[in-house]
Amino acid sequence: MLGVAAAAWMLALMGCSSGSSSPVVSTQPQNGTVNVQISDDPTEDWAQIGVKVLSITITPQGGGTPVTLFTAGSPVPTINLLQLDQLNEIMGTPTVPANTYTTATVTLSGNPGDVTLVASADPEVGFAAAAGSTIPSNQIQILGTQGTAGNLTVPVKLTLDTPLVVPVSQSTTLNLDFDLAHPAFIVAHVPPSGGGTTMWAVNFNGPIRHRHVHNLAELILRHHYGTVTAVSSDNTTLTFDKDYPVYPPTNPETEITSSNTLNVEADSNYGTLYYDVDAGTSAIIKDFSTIASTIVGRYIRVAARYQENGTLIAVRLWASNTFNNVWVSPEGHVLHVEAASDTIVVENELGLPTALTVGANTLFFFRVPTNAQADATPIGQGPAFLSNLYRGFKVHASCDPLSVTPNQATSIDIEIARFDGTISNSNLTNFTYTRTFHTASDNYTVTLPYIVSASANGSDPESGSAISGFKWWNFAFPTVVDSGENAINDFMNATNFGANVGLNVVGETYATWNDPAAAGNWAAPSAVLDPTPVPLTPAATGYNNATTSFTLVLNGTQVVPIDLSTTSGAASLVYQVDWSGGVFTISPVDITTTAGQNTLTTNLVANTPVKVFGIAQANGTIKCYVLSYFTGFATATTN
Repeated sequence: MLGVAAAAWMLALMGCSSGSSSPVVSTQPQNGTVNVQISDDPTEDWAQIGVKVLSITITPQGGGTPVTLFTAGSPVPTINLLQLDQLNEIMGTPTVPANTYTTATVTLSGNPGDVTLVASADPEVGFAAAAGSTIPSNQIQILGTQGTAGNLTVPVKLTLDTPLVVPVSQSTTLNLDFDLAHPAFIVAHVPPSGGGTTMWAVNFNGPIRHRHVHNLAELILRHHYGTVTAVSSDNTTLTFDKDYPVYPPTNPETEITSSNTLNVEADSNYGTLYYDVDAGTSAIIKDFSTIASTIVGRYIRVAARYQENGTLIAVRLWASNTFNNVWVSPEGHVLHVEAASDTIVVENELGLPTALTVGANTLFFFRVPTNAQADATPIGQGPAFLSNLYRGFKVHASCDPLSVTPNQATSIDIEIARFDGTISNSNLTNFTYTRTFHTASDNYTVTLPYIVSASANGSDPESGSAISGFKWWNFAFPTVVDSGENAINDFMNATNFGANVGLNVVGETYATWNDPAAAGNWAAPSAVLDPTPVPLTPAATGYNNATTSFTLVLNGTQVVPIDLSTTSGAASLVYQVDWSGGVFTISPVDITTTAGQNTLTTNLVANTPVKVFGIAQANGTIKCYVLSYFTGFATATTN
């Protein structure tokens, strides 16, 4: 789902010359800029999903020669998708012909060892890999490969739902998202001939998608590493070649320098916080004049934000003569918060738990790219702030490599404040998340207030209109947003209805800090409701094709409609499970077709055992994502 700006492609500039009536045609190329980015969705069970992106191309509408946006250097760097939880990694900002493009192709390396998988240090109970284990390459099956041994690739062609328009002399954004939570992305299976060895199938076709970017300035960017090549003559802009850390990390860590060049400006209004790691000094700078003579050739790490026009602004900047000094900055998801010992445990790039000491001078920041002042201002300091930190938050810490205290955090950027779990006690003011983990001490019950109705909250994906106040949507339908004056009431009705009929209502929220609704604390700007299982139950009434629904009796007495969708691209997944002669047969039923709808109508009748995965709705129905119905069974006691 790719956001674009409408523009016309200027083919030529016409004019009249003095003393002549003949037109003069300009042959100057008409180009625009594309901000090429990748991101991902979260997953709890993995600490590292490493991939090698070889190239990214886009193809003009109607066909034609693909235009290259990104080409990896040699060696090809590994990108750990787990570090991109709701964050964006800039792959480059190439200049391309102004045109309208309708497809993109992402090509990944598909040789054994080109995809690396490391299990989380504390995965969910029942996960098929041992905690912290690295999956051997001979147990990873990369699907869809092409080519010969040693040169295998996986080309993934994506049709853009909305054409990408590259305007003349302007920039637009292409964001490609790896959906780590996609059920077909990484699947564990034990082949009958495998001797009990678990194999992991990795499928890139489907889990890679477009993600609509409504407002470039809202994006939270991952920290960038680079080698500085120049400072502009007016000292406003720093140019660097993008660097990638080596995987697995070396000791000391070294970099892979790419040919992708990025420009970043100092914050001329609020100032950029600059750290000279080697000298152990810091300063607030509003241009690069004081460091222009010393920073070229040095390694940097930069936390940056976008402006609306595509310009990158440095919020914080670290510099050193040694790459390892700017890289020594554990980045990952919070695994444990141990307030009694003033430490947090973060999964690092290798998926290993890294304990960080929080001292009296440790500063906590929360990334708010739309608010320059808030983005650069600490929200807390010292161990007392640990009560506001929870497992699942995505952080990037900074440590002083010269400190006598190992892993003493000087600052901690909270990039994503993610709460999830079972939703309860929804009212017009707040709601509660209850979350349980494999390690019980990480469990939490947190009540989040809704942001106030006046707080800006992005724009509507369909209309483009600005949104203020709380908003929510159903999983897999992020463009159908419930916002405005009825949003909270609808959310309250949906979640409370689900709980009342015995449905385990679950969701997730990326919280914001210090909204007027919760000064000095977290608040919920939005929530996403996720599908959950309804208990196996006999159908109260059969499937009605006219209403695309049937009913169940839940919680003893309540008759609840189960709504299915027959719309292509958004249809409920339906499976018929037959039991005959001691044999199970599982058949998918395509209810986007007349034949499939007739099959469902014929076989899903009253008292047919059904298993539904769905989401409670404000109108007192359950939106069905997956339906399995069972034929040949006398009762609804099927497991």
